[in-house]
Amino acid sequence: MKPRRKTQRARAATFLGAVTPVRFPGHIIQVGVEDPPAVLAVQRRLNAVGCGPVDEDGVFGPQTRAAVQMFQARFPDVDGQPLKVDGLIGAVTWAALFGQSAAPNRDRTSSPLLQGALAVAASQVGVMEKPPGSNRGPEVDGYLRGVGLDPRGGFPWCAAFVYFCFQRAASQLGRTNPVVKTGGVLDHWARARAKGISTITAAKAHMAETLVRPGHIFIIDTGAPGGAGHTGLVEEVVAGKLVTIEGNTNDGGSREGVGVFRRNGRRVRDINVGFIDYGS
Repeated sequence: MKPRRKTQRARAATFLGAVTPVRFPGHIIQVGVEDPPAVLAVQRRLNAVGCGPVDEDGVFGPQTRAAVQMFQARFPDVDGQPLKVDGLIGAVTWAALFGQSAAPNRDRTSSPLLQGALAVAASQVGVMEKPPGSNRGPEVDGYLRGVGLDPRGGFPWCAAFVYFCFQRAASQLGRTNPVVKTGGVLDHWARARAKGISTITAAKAHMAETLVRPGHIFIIDTGAPGGAGHTGLVEEVVAGKLVTIEGNTNDGGSREGVGVFRRNGRRVRDINVGFIDYGS
Protein backbone atom coordinates (compact mmCIF):
# COMPACT_ATOMS: atom_id res chain seq x y z
CA MET A 1 0.00 0.00 0.00
CA LYS A 2 2.75 2.50 0.87
CA PRO A 3 4.42 2.48 -2.57
CA ARG A 4 1.02 3.00 -4.24
CA ARG A 5 0.22 5.93 -1.96
CA LYS A 6 3.55 7.55 -2.71
CA THR A 7 2.88 7.16 -6.42
CA GLN A 8 -0.54 8.79 -6.07
CA ARG A 9 0.96 11.61 -4.04
CA ALA A 10 3.73 12.15 -6.57
CA ARG A 11 1.23 12.23 -9.45
CA ALA A 12 -1.00 14.68 -7.61
CA ALA A 13 1.98 16.92 -6.79
CA THR A 14 3.13 16.85 -10.41
CA PHE A 15 -0.33 17.75 -11.69
CA LEU A 16 -0.87 20.50 -9.14
CA GLY A 17 2.59 21.94 -9.68
CA ALA A 18 4.89 23.66 -7.21
CA VAL A 19 3.23 26.02 -4.76
CA THR A 20 4.46 28.30 -2.02
CA PRO A 21 3.02 26.98 1.25
CA VAL A 22 0.37 29.23 2.80
CA ARG A 23 -0.05 28.51 6.50
CA PHE A 24 -3.34 27.00 7.61
CA PRO A 25 -5.25 29.69 9.59
CA GLY A 26 -6.22 27.25 12.34
CA HIS A 27 -9.95 27.21 11.71
CA ILE A 28 -12.38 25.81 9.16
CA ILE A 29 -12.85 27.92 6.05
CA GLN A 30 -16.45 27.75 4.85
CA VAL A 31 -19.39 29.81 3.66
CA GLY A 32 -19.93 32.72 6.02
CA VAL A 33 -16.42 32.73 7.54
CA GLU A 34 -14.79 36.14 7.31
CA ASP A 35 -11.08 35.65 6.70
CA PRO A 36 -10.32 37.54 3.48
CA PRO A 37 -6.57 36.73 3.29
CA ALA A 38 -7.13 32.98 3.70
CA VAL A 39 -10.11 32.92 1.34
CA LEU A 40 -8.24 34.92 -1.29
CA ALA A 41 -5.32 32.47 -1.11
CA VAL A 42 -7.76 29.58 -1.58
CA GLN A 43 -9.48 31.26 -4.52
CA ARG A 44 -6.19 31.93 -6.27
CA ARG A 45 -5.09 28.34 -5.74
CA LEU A 46 -8.39 26.93 -7.02
CA ASN A 47 -8.07 28.97 -10.19
CA ALA A 48 -4.44 27.87 -10.58
CA VAL A 49 -5.33 24.16 -10.48
CA GLY A 50 -8.27 24.44 -12.86
CA CYS A 51 -11.13 24.36 -10.37
CA GLY A 52 -12.49 27.77 -11.28
CA PRO A 53 -13.09 30.25 -12.53
CA VAL A 54 -13.64 31.80 -9.11
CA ASP A 55 -13.81 35.51 -8.35
CA GLU A 56 -10.71 36.39 -6.34
CA ASP A 57 -12.49 38.69 -3.90
CA GLY A 58 -11.74 37.15 -0.48
CA VAL A 59 -15.40 36.22 0.07
CA PHE A 60 -16.27 32.55 0.62
CA GLY A 61 -19.66 32.26 -1.05
CA PRO A 62 -21.52 29.56 -3.01
CA GLN A 63 -19.23 29.98 -6.03
CA THR A 64 -16.10 29.30 -3.97
CA ARG A 65 -17.77 26.42 -2.13
CA ALA A 66 -18.63 24.75 -5.44
CA ALA A 67 -15.03 25.15 -6.59
CA VAL A 68 -13.76 23.62 -3.34
CA GLN A 69 -16.08 20.65 -3.85
CA MET A 70 -14.73 20.27 -7.39
CA PHE A 71 -11.19 20.24 -6.02
CA GLN A 72 -12.11 17.69 -3.35
CA ALA A 73 -13.68 15.43 -5.96
CA ARG A 74 -10.72 15.65 -8.33
CA PHE A 75 -7.70 15.49 -6.05
CA PRO A 76 -6.57 13.22 -3.18
CA ASP A 77 -5.14 14.25 0.16
CA VAL A 78 -1.38 14.25 0.75
CA ASP A 79 -1.48 10.48 1.41
CA GLY A 80 -3.28 9.72 -1.83
CA GLN A 81 -6.62 9.09 -0.12
CA PRO A 82 -9.95 10.60 -1.25
CA LEU A 83 -10.93 13.94 0.22
CA LYS A 84 -14.36 14.37 1.75
CA VAL A 85 -16.44 16.35 -0.75
CA ASP A 86 -18.18 18.78 1.60
CA GLY A 87 -17.02 22.24 0.53
CA LEU A 88 -15.33 22.81 3.90
CA ILE A 89 -11.61 23.52 4.13
CA GLY A 90 -10.02 21.97 7.18
CA ALA A 91 -6.35 21.07 7.61
CA VAL A 92 -6.63 17.99 5.36
CA THR A 93 -8.02 19.89 2.35
CA TRP A 94 -5.72 22.84 3.07
CA ALA A 95 -2.68 20.53 2.92
CA ALA A 96 -3.95 19.09 -0.37
CA LEU A 97 -4.21 22.63 -1.76
CA PHE A 98 -0.94 24.09 -0.48
CA GLY A 99 1.24 21.13 0.54
CA GLN A 100 1.69 19.21 3.78
CA SER A 101 4.13 21.76 5.20
CA ALA A 102 1.35 24.38 5.09
CA ALA A 103 -0.79 22.51 7.64
CA PRO A 104 0.01 22.02 11.35
CA ASN A 105 2.11 19.03 12.34
CA ARG A 106 2.62 18.16 16.00
CA ASP A 107 4.65 15.20 17.21
CA ARG A 108 5.47 16.08 20.81
CA THR A 109 4.01 17.42 24.02
CA SER A 110 5.61 19.43 26.81
CA SER A 111 3.70 17.53 29.51
CA PRO A 112 5.85 14.87 31.24
CA LEU A 113 2.72 12.85 32.03
CA LEU A 114 1.51 12.83 28.44
CA GLN A 115 5.02 12.07 27.17
CA GLY A 116 5.23 9.15 29.59
CA ALA A 117 1.78 7.81 28.67
CA LEU A 118 2.66 7.88 24.97
CA ALA A 119 5.95 6.10 25.64
CA VAL A 120 4.11 3.38 27.56
CA ALA A 121 1.50 3.09 24.79
CA ALA A 122 4.23 2.75 22.15
CA SER A 123 5.85 -0.04 24.17
CA GLN A 124 2.57 -1.99 24.02
CA VAL A 125 2.11 -1.84 20.24
CA GLY A 126 1.94 -5.42 19.03
CA VAL A 127 0.23 -6.83 22.13
CA MET A 128 -2.43 -9.26 20.92
CA GLU A 129 -5.38 -11.01 22.48
CA LYS A 130 -4.84 -14.69 23.18
CA PRO A 131 -6.81 -16.18 21.53
CA PRO A 132 -7.82 -13.45 19.03
CA GLY A 133 -11.34 -12.13 19.61
CA SER A 134 -11.46 -13.30 23.23
CA ASN A 135 -10.80 -9.97 25.03
CA ARG A 136 -8.27 -12.01 27.01
CA GLY A 137 -4.54 -12.59 27.21
CA PRO A 138 -1.82 -11.92 29.81
CA GLU A 139 -1.44 -8.22 28.98
CA VAL A 140 -5.13 -7.63 28.27
CA ASP A 141 -6.09 -9.21 31.58
CA GLY A 142 -3.71 -6.79 33.28
CA TYR A 143 -5.29 -3.78 31.58
CA LEU A 144 -8.75 -4.88 32.72
CA ARG A 145 -7.71 -5.63 36.29
CA GLY A 146 -6.22 -2.13 36.44
CA VAL A 147 -9.71 -0.60 36.22
CA GLY A 148 -11.27 -3.16 38.55
CA LEU A 149 -12.78 -5.50 35.95
CA ASP A 150 -12.66 -9.29 36.08
CA PRO A 151 -11.05 -10.41 32.78
CA ARG A 152 -13.31 -13.47 32.74
CA GLY A 153 -16.18 -11.12 31.87
CA GLY A 154 -14.91 -10.66 28.31
CA PHE A 155 -15.05 -6.87 28.56
CA PRO A 156 -13.95 -4.48 25.79
CA TRP A 157 -10.62 -3.07 26.90
CA CYS A 158 -9.74 0.08 24.91
CA ALA A 159 -10.52 2.38 27.86
CA ALA A 160 -8.68 0.08 30.26
CA PHE A 161 -5.64 0.27 27.97
CA VAL A 162 -5.65 4.08 28.11
CA TYR A 163 -5.87 3.99 31.91
CA PHE A 164 -2.98 1.50 32.05
CA CYS A 165 -0.74 3.81 29.98
CA PHE A 166 -1.36 6.77 32.26
CA GLN A 167 -1.16 4.69 35.44
CA ARG A 168 2.28 3.35 34.55
CA ALA A 169 3.50 6.78 33.44
CA ALA A 170 2.24 8.41 36.64
CA SER A 171 3.92 5.71 38.72
CA GLN A 172 7.21 6.30 36.90
CA LEU A 173 6.90 10.03 37.65
CA GLY A 174 6.02 9.39 41.29
CA ARG A 175 2.69 11.17 41.04
CA THR A 176 -1.01 10.38 41.29
CA ASN A 177 -2.73 9.27 38.11
CA PRO A 178 -5.41 11.89 37.26
CA VAL A 179 -7.20 9.70 34.69
CA VAL A 180 -10.71 8.55 35.58
CA LYS A 181 -10.53 4.88 36.56
CA THR A 182 -13.10 3.22 34.32
CA GLY A 183 -13.43 0.63 31.60
CA GLY A 184 -16.24 2.58 29.93
CA VAL A 185 -15.45 4.95 27.07
CA LEU A 186 -18.44 7.26 27.32
CA ASP A 187 -18.37 6.93 31.10
CA HIS A 188 -14.81 8.29 30.98
CA TRP A 189 -15.95 11.31 28.96
CA ALA A 190 -18.90 12.08 31.25
CA ARG A 191 -16.94 11.71 34.47
CA ALA A 192 -13.95 13.68 33.21
CA ARG A 193 -16.19 16.60 32.30
CA ALA A 194 -18.01 16.35 35.65
CA LYS A 195 -14.63 16.56 37.42
CA GLY A 196 -13.60 19.64 35.45
CA ILE A 197 -10.88 17.89 33.44
CA SER A 198 -9.98 19.83 30.29
CA THR A 199 -11.94 18.55 27.30
CA ILE A 200 -12.41 19.61 23.70
CA THR A 201 -15.79 18.80 22.22
CA ALA A 202 -15.95 17.39 18.71
CA ALA A 203 -17.72 20.52 17.46
CA LYS A 204 -14.94 22.73 18.80
CA ALA A 205 -12.16 20.48 17.50
CA HIS A 206 -13.73 20.30 14.04
CA MET A 207 -13.78 24.10 13.80
CA ALA A 208 -10.28 24.57 15.30
CA GLU A 209 -8.25 21.45 14.53
CA THR A 210 -5.06 22.99 15.93
CA LEU A 211 -6.46 22.49 19.44
CA VAL A 212 -5.78 18.75 19.21
CA ARG A 213 -2.34 17.78 20.51
CA PRO A 214 -0.22 14.66 21.15
CA GLY A 215 -1.20 12.97 24.38
CA HIS A 216 -4.88 13.81 24.10
CA ILE A 217 -7.35 10.96 24.51
CA PHE A 218 -9.92 10.71 21.72
CA ILE A 219 -13.48 9.58 22.43
CA ILE A 220 -15.79 8.10 19.79
CA ASP A 221 -19.42 7.09 20.23
CA THR A 222 -19.85 4.07 17.97
CA GLY A 223 -23.62 4.12 18.25
CA ALA A 224 -23.64 0.51 19.42
CA PRO A 225 -26.37 -0.67 21.83
CA GLY A 226 -25.65 0.21 25.43
CA GLY A 227 -23.75 3.38 24.59
CA ALA A 228 -20.49 1.68 23.66
CA GLY A 229 -17.61 3.71 22.30
CA HIS A 230 -13.97 3.56 21.34
CA THR A 231 -10.93 5.43 22.63
CA GLY A 232 -7.18 5.72 22.28
CA LEU A 233 -4.23 8.10 22.47
CA VAL A 234 -3.25 10.74 19.93
CA GLU A 235 0.47 10.29 19.22
CA GLU A 236 0.85 12.83 16.39
CA VAL A 237 -1.25 15.31 14.45
CA VAL A 238 -0.22 15.55 10.80
CA ALA A 239 -2.12 17.96 8.55
CA GLY A 240 -5.48 17.27 10.15
CA LYS A 241 -4.86 13.53 10.42
CA LEU A 242 -4.17 11.63 13.61
CA VAL A 243 -1.52 9.05 14.35
CA THR A 244 -3.05 7.10 17.22
CA ILE A 245 -2.20 4.20 19.51
CA GLU A 246 -5.29 2.17 20.36
CA GLY A 247 -6.10 -0.95 22.30
CA ASN A 248 -8.84 -3.43 21.42
CA THR A 249 -8.64 -2.47 17.75
CA ASN A 250 -7.24 -3.73 14.45
CA ASP A 251 -5.79 -2.35 11.24
CA GLY A 252 -9.24 -1.19 10.19
CA GLY A 253 -9.74 0.75 13.42
CA SER A 254 -12.94 -0.84 14.66
CA ARG A 255 -13.73 -1.43 18.32
CA GLU A 256 -13.72 -5.03 19.53
CA GLY A 257 -10.44 -5.64 17.68
CA VAL A 258 -7.65 -8.02 18.55
CA GLY A 259 -4.72 -6.00 19.85
CA VAL A 260 -2.80 -2.76 20.35
CA PHE A 261 -2.11 -0.99 17.06
CA ARG A 262 -0.60 2.26 15.85
CA ARG A 263 -2.98 3.71 13.28
CA ASN A 264 -2.85 6.66 10.89
CA GLY A 265 -6.28 6.52 9.30
CA ARG A 266 -8.29 8.83 11.57
CA ARG A 267 -8.93 12.51 11.00
CA VAL A 268 -9.75 15.11 13.61
CA ARG A 269 -13.18 15.43 12.02
CA ASP A 270 -13.82 11.67 12.43
CA ILE A 271 -13.91 12.02 16.23
CA ASN A 272 -17.57 12.52 17.11
CA VAL A 273 -17.46 13.07 20.89
CA GLY A 274 -14.22 14.86 21.68
CA PHE A 275 -10.78 14.82 23.28
CA ILE A 276 -9.65 14.71 26.90
CA ASP A 277 -6.50 16.59 27.92
CA TYR A 278 -4.82 15.47 31.15
CA GLY A 279 -1.78 17.64 30.45
CA SER A 280 -3.43 20.98 31.21
